[in-house]
Amino acid sequence: MSAHGDLPINHQTEGTSLGVPTIKLTWWTFLSSECMFFGSLLATYFSLKPNRVTPEPLPIEMFDLDLTTISTFVLLASSFLMVLAVNAAADGNAKKTRLWLLATAFFGCIFIGFQAYEFTEFYAKGLTLESGTFGSSFFTLTGFHGFHVCIGIVWLLALWVLSFTGWLGPERALTVEVCGLYWHFVDIVWIVIFTIVYLVEFAP
Repeated sequence: MSAHGDLPINHQTEGTSLGVPTIKLTWWTFLSSECMFFGSLLATYFSLKPNRVTPEPLPIEMFDLDLTTISTFVLLASSFLMVLAVNAAADGNAKKTRLWLLATAFFGCIFIGFQAYEFTEFYAKGLTLESGTFGSSFFTLTGFHGFHVCIGIVWLLALWVLSFTGWLGPERALTVEVCGLYWHFVDIVWIVIFTIVYLVEFAP
């Protein structure tokens, strides 16, 4: 029998009766609750959308679809980089694991930069947290998503730092995989937000 440090990824933690590692099942449960959280924020956004009789500017008058499309592409590309990081960790390739973790975090920072710029533009056009119910619901929805992205960036950078200490070896590849689950989740949530909040406004 191999030593504990040589165990493959699916034997790192005690499994459940479903054959899934406990930590993965725990994270799937947590992400399910996050789905309900963002679902409630989206429902609130829809119920508080402005119309011509409200003093707030309409979304189509503010949104820069080209800019948001680019930021969306950046976030989706980061998901591919995260897959590369998970595969490198499973293969025990520390150098590539560090590279792809850092690249994923960097792309995440670019996305946050786009969002910060977008928020600044919206504030200049009159949409703020205090401008009305739509402004508060929009910034709460997109702001909480940005906050989740920031948590993911910190997590990625923490793993990147730990990889230099030797702690993040192949026996802990599941740790990178769980981080990947979280990162893919925030990407999927953004796809939903981008489609419902942005694309629907420009639909004919």
